Amino acid sequence: MTTYIIQVDKGEEVIDKLNRGVEVFGVERGPISIIGAIQQATVSVMPKNNPKDDILRDYDAPFEITGTGEVVDGKVHIHVSMGGEDQVVVGHLHRAIVGDWFVRAYITDMDDVSTL
Repeated sequence: MTTYIIQVDKGEEVIDKLNRGVEVFGVERGPISIIGAIQQATVSVMPKNNPKDDILRDYDAPFEITGTGEVVDGKVHIHVSMGGEDQVVVGHLHRAIVGDWFVRAYITDMDDVSTL
């Protein structure tokens, strides 16, 4: 197993950069953990009456962010917890732009590990 670190810097989009990173490193599956701060995000949650139709919301405010997820078939899937001045947001991260800070991701390549 190998762990890779990807840093997303000011002005960069988090999901795009992480997907490019796993492609460069050749990671097809494995866990991912992120930490940092962002300025903009699109996050979804599932409605209670129809969990197949996600509710997407856009946010434009500074947020501390932490998240976990996985790489499946070479694509990143992350669930986040975000805290800002007057709100907390949790859900599936679709998009995030880093403001004046950074986001760092830790990705472990699990291609050589058997699962049950």
